[in-house]
Amino acid sequence: MIHNTQKLLFIGHLWPEPNSSAAGYRTLALLNALVNDKNDQGQSSWQIHFACAADKTEFCADLDSLGIHSQGISLNDSSFDHYVKDLNPEIVFYDRFITEEQFSPRVHEHCPNAIHILDTQDLHFLRRARQQALKKNTPVDFFSAESQDDCIREIAAILRCDLSLIISRYEMQLLTTQFAIHPSLIHYCPFMLSTEQLETSMLNQTLKTYNEREHFVMIGNFLHPPNWDAVLWCYQAIWPLIREQLPQTQIHIYGAYPSEKVYQLHQPDKGFIIKGRANNAIHTLAQYRVNLAPLRFGAGIKGKIADGFIAKTPCVTTHIGFEGMGDNKETWAGLVVDNSNQNEQAQHLAQAAIRLYQNRLLWQQQSQATHTIIKTLFSETEHSHALLNVLHHLKNHINTHRQKNFMGKILRHNLYRSQYFMSKWIEEKNKEK
Repeated sequence: MIHNTQKLLFIGHLWPEPNSSAAGYRTLALLNALVNDKNDQGQSSWQIHFACAADKTEFCADLDSLGIHSQGISLNDSSFDHYVKDLNPEIVFYDRFITEEQFSPRVHEHCPNAIHILDTQDLHFLRRARQQALKKNTPVDFFSAESQDDCIREIAAILRCDLSLIISRYEMQLLTTQFAIHPSLIHYCPFMLSTEQLETSMLNQTLKTYNEREHFVMIGNFLHPPNWDAVLWCYQAIWPLIREQLPQTQIHIYGAYPSEKVYQLHQPDKGFIIKGRANNAIHTLAQYRVNLAPLRFGAGIKGKIADGFIAKTPCVTTHIGFEGMGDNKETWAGLVVDNSNQNEQAQHLAQAAIRLYQNRLLWQQQSQATHTIIKTLFSETEHSHALLNVLHHLKNHINTHRQKNFMGKILRHNLYRSQYFMSKWIEEKNKEK
């Protein structure tokens, strides 16, 4: 292990909002893992700086309380050059590939020895290709006219970086088999969920039983396209089928940043209730009997389902929702509906939701499985240790590591030259305004 405190810069796409989105929770979990990394003398291994070009909101995490230095930065502006040159970090994290595109040329120019780490959050090109496939009712095609630009840009960012964090095993397999990404360039790092939260929290001592719970729930940031699509599909095709057989039940829809089109679906007479932001997702989910996640496209793993597992609320979902969230469907904490056409899938989801809602014994079995999944697949201790070990190993062997990634060197050279000069051109144009 390294004994000297080193500077680490985390460049965020957004300021982390752990109660607004899974992405925000994920970023904060990574930062916490780094904050808690101590050397043999019990001192912090990293002096952590978080920089972001987005505006802060009232829902941002308090990074200062964690001992993290915060800095607002600007896109296409030489002020960032001065900032990163003065900071001179040993390691730079990029939150999503677009952030790597925007800032890595300037980091490379002023900090040529810095190690570059990309947190993909999820594979954006996978999610967007699935969205296009759903829209056109065709198989997923990463190289279609609509999808290939996303695919090329994100794969290029992965190759340019010294290491990329991948959130699901499915995406790990996709990158190594279909895109020939060398395993040394990617690291499996899913959600890091605390077992202490499961075992000692007040929530765990007061979780409601089957008889004490009622109604269905959906939760997810409305700015995320898969979530809005799921809500709209549920409203149009799934909920009417459930309501027909369970006329007294309701479904409560939670999520950050609801727009007017979301509130237009608020129909109390149909039992379809738009609740808006949940101040505490886990406490909210713990009030309901069934967590419904009818995702038709997406990627990565799903915070809405993980939060439900902590609350011991089983989930009914599609293969998209299940992806990365369980080893097999037999040990899933809820029910998974297999692929089929949209009409059949809506019917199967409704039937599965009704079955889980009405069958007390089945519900109890699935509810008990929730914490097993958290402990076995998303252990904070296991995955934080694995991440820190690979970072320290990379730091100690960076030259050898880079010698094996000649393609990345080519891509860095080409992007950094073109992107850097484009960025400088944009900066000069902005000065003229």
